[in-house]
Amino acid sequence: MGCGRASHTDHAALPEVVDYNFHIRPILSDRCYACHGPDANARQADLRLDEESTAKQTKLISGGYAIVPGNLKKSRLYSRIRSEDAEFQMPPPESNLSLSDHEIAMIARWIDQGAEWKPHWSFLVPTYSDLPTVEQSDWPNNAIDYFILSNLEQQGFTPSPEATRSTILRRVTLDLTGLPPTLEQLDAFLSDTSSNAYEKVVDRLLDSPAYGEHMASAWLDIARYADTHGYQNDRDRYVWPWRDWVVSAYNQNLPFNEFGTWQLAGDLLPDATLEQRLATTFNRNHRQTNEGGSIEEEFRTEYVADRVNTLGTAFMGLTLECARCHDHKYDPITQGNYYGLFAFFNSVDESGQTSHFTDAVPVPAMDLPNPDQDDELDRLAREIKAAERAVLDLTEASRARFESWSSSVPPGFQSSPILRCEFESLNGETLQCNGNKRGEAVFSPTVVPGHTGNAMAFDGESGFLFTDVQEFERTTPFSVSIWINPGEETGLIIHRTQAALDAGSRGWELALDRGHLVAQLAHMWPENSVRIQTTATVPLEDWTHVAMTYDGSSRASGLRLYIDGLPAEVEVIRDGLTRHITYDTMEVPLQIGYRFRDSGLRDGAVDELELYNRLLYGFEIARLAGNQDAPLDSEDLFRWYLAHEVVPWQRSHAILQDLREEENTLLKGIPEIMVMQEMHAPRLAYVLERGQYDALGAQVDAHTPEAILPLPDDLPRNRLGLAEWLFSPEHPLTARVAVNRHWQKYFGTGIVSTPEDFGRQGALPSFPELLDYLATTFIESGWDIKAMQRLIVTSATYRQRSEPTAELLAFDPGNEQLARGPRLRLSAEMIRDQALAVSGLLDQTLGGPPVKPYQPEGLWEEKSGIQYDQSSGRDLYRRTLYTFFKRTSPPPSLITFDMPTRAQCVLRRQRTATPMQALVLLNDPQYVEAARHLSARMLKEGTLEGQIELGFRALTGRSPTPPETQTLKALYREQFELFSRNPESARQLLEIGESPLEQGSNLAQWAAHTMIASTLLSFDESIEKY
Repeated sequence: MGCGRASHTDHAALPEVVDYNFHIRPILSDRCYACHGPDANARQADLRLDEESTAKQTKLISGGYAIVPGNLKKSRLYSRIRSEDAEFQMPPPESNLSLSDHEIAMIARWIDQGAEWKPHWSFLVPTYSDLPTVEQSDWPNNAIDYFILSNLEQQGFTPSPEATRSTILRRVTLDLTGLPPTLEQLDAFLSDTSSNAYEKVVDRLLDSPAYGEHMASAWLDIARYADTHGYQNDRDRYVWPWRDWVVSAYNQNLPFNEFGTWQLAGDLLPDATLEQRLATTFNRNHRQTNEGGSIEEEFRTEYVADRVNTLGTAFMGLTLECARCHDHKYDPITQGNYYGLFAFFNSVDESGQTSHFTDAVPVPAMDLPNPDQDDELDRLAREIKAAERAVLDLTEASRARFESWSSSVPPGFQSSPILRCEFESLNGETLQCNGNKRGEAVFSPTVVPGHTGNAMAFDGESGFLFTDVQEFERTTPFSVSIWINPGEETGLIIHRTQAALDAGSRGWELALDRGHLVAQLAHMWPENSVRIQTTATVPLEDWTHVAMTYDGSSRASGLRLYIDGLPAEVEVIRDGLTRHITYDTMEVPLQIGYRFRDSGLRDGAVDELELYNRLLYGFEIARLAGNQDAPLDSEDLFRWYLAHEVVPWQRSHAILQDLREEENTLLKGIPEIMVMQEMHAPRLAYVLERGQYDALGAQVDAHTPEAILPLPDDLPRNRLGLAEWLFSPEHPLTARVAVNRHWQKYFGTGIVSTPEDFGRQGALPSFPELLDYLATTFIESGWDIKAMQRLIVTSATYRQRSEPTAELLAFDPGNEQLARGPRLRLSAEMIRDQALAVSGLLDQTLGGPPVKPYQPEGLWEEKSGIQYDQSSGRDLYRRTLYTFFKRTSPPPSLITFDMPTRAQCVLRRQRTATPMQALVLLNDPQYVEAARHLSARMLKEGTLEGQIELGFRALTGRSPTPPETQTLKALYREQFELFSRNPESARQLLEIGESPLEQGSNLAQWAAHTMIASTLLSFDESIEKY
């Protein structure tokens, strides 16, 4: 902090009492903490200036103390910051930081006054403040106004007059619904002379379905919502039901603590409802990759980190991501704290890579049946349960008869495989098997001596594929018998999957994993699958007979593994298969010895394959393995007895099989959505050195940053406990961050202008007492969101006129003191929705799948080779909230107006003014078509003046001034003359857009009015609230 000599004796502009939080900490944080702050790895000279005890009581290496209260001469900090000696000066000149004379004087006064230390303001629990006294006591409408007025009066200013009734109606209607008032609503309000006319409007707007849609727009930015996964191919994802839940939650006025808790941990609530589980999609809205060759654990780690970062930004206004690789350099959040929060989100049974070859929803996922499907599922669940009970009852009832039937001699073995391959030789690139079945060689397997005769050996890439073999569903019993001679501990033996991670491992497989024999069936790995593996390992470089059998139950208990004819002891890895294992849009062959982008049976060989479309019994497996000495298992024999000798059991089992198949078929037509679901055993979490997925440091338990609020001992160490901690009245940040975000919505800037950073590098609150008043009021109201909106928009502060006087403009050009009303450009969604609304095109259908309105051709094809299938009919005119959002190619007209890309959590949008925005308003087919329809409304008025007035009022809420009317009349005459001379140009203009052109109209007149409407749509007052 190189600086000139301080003139600290000049205290003219210094506050009478220097406050540590508001005057000193910002200086230290910005100029000193990088080297003398929380980050131990970056700390110099073992000096911390972010903690009072070290700053005042730790003796410096060079001697003395950094700060000695009341004694400038002994305070080494002061002597260093005012020094001009480059070797002594702090911060050093090479840091390119400096302190002004005013800042040095501020520090000097603070030390002189005793150097009183305070915790960072946002880490203190909000406290209720008494309303300040004001002189203009008839101005405040509610408590907000006392805080604003008191500040203005202290500076010698008064508030601006109230905005006109038409202006305030347009302002509040846009702010609460995102739509302009209709002319009928405008006229009704202007004619309502009751004392509570405005309050009645506010209540009507808060009860409007459009309120929830408008509130949801901002939350979708926070939740990084999009209709595609992002990354590379940017595949579509099915998440719009969560978006509709957000709209519904706002319209139902779900308290904010429940709104947040459901999204963070709805699945962990007692007897969680479908809605509560659906809400947790919030945690899964991050980008996900399906790129081949991705390192699965690397991306899974990124997903968990994204949830932590979103938690910090959305709910606490903290830059938690700064502590991922090291201790936070400014805020008291250690790297261990970061991974303590990481641990809360780490126990989700998900994969870091989603499926490329299928449309499977990344797991965990939840079914979203319609009412009829839900009824069918309930019926099937009841009938399956009853059928399973009937089979079990018949099983137990048959035991006594079996005991008298039982024999030590096993039944005869009916060998009828659907595929038998002996691997004796190749005919060119073809392997001939039984029944004219042919295997196609891949990368030339090698004929080698086998267990019996010859066998086929593979190099990890080579193998065989069969396209003419029966495909098995999860409801189909089947069995596999094969001899293997593995050269390595891991590799695919036989499977029917397209790929592993690239297809979510959909299908079934028999494989080796680190020497263990594995059997797996999967719809989408890892959560929607069953997987077992042997506890023992298979020997290498020797022939071993292995087998798997499956009973069609979709349960791990229905899978069995055998080694050399004997049942193997197994460990259950997954047991959650609930959906089909076949492919919907592609034919996947049976494959032996290899798999796309996976480890094949490298340096291994196979022999004597037999594949059955039925369940084989243990004694049958023993015979296939040539193990004549295998003991006969009575339970195994009992299962055979039931299936072959007990007719009632056979009938009951057939009924059960039919019901399972019916359920499987029904589920294929039911969509799924990503949700959160805890693993049975929590996944261990570690500090990741440098934030790298594979650099495991110390193990950490789930915990919260102690400097914010320790996690009480009585709360569970899971996401539900985290949510309860977050919404505790003692939490210093949650309510403040929420009300600040609401304030920003109406005034353009929050009381804290950095809503994503309430930490030491963030802005100080412009009205700290007001912020705390709003936060405590929010909590005491039961976190009532609508009540908070009502409080803000009914304040006199909000209802002020926005036009500044010259004096106000000089005093407060940015309107930080709120001596006038807000004037802001509308959001991208509001600009488009307003154009559709005033034109009469807007379709206000609530909810549903995303739609694809107009956009320039070829954008999707250029970026991802996917065609953009534009919507038609009413779907072209839905509210912008419902526009399909593709992450790698967002809607261009919306991005032009500063909509974020939704790659990460965003609490405030940029607000730019560019020529591109004007070009969109003048040329985008959506706006040209809206101008045509608005002009059709205008033409229904009898006079040109009346026509101009209708369009002007519809968009701005006010009548045009005489000069404005004259300007627009001149524009009309000019355009009418032009189009009269060139009627084809008029027709071309009026045919823009898919809505049909009305016949029998004067095209030149209509086109000229369309140009007026287009001008009005791009008028600054039209695209602003003022």
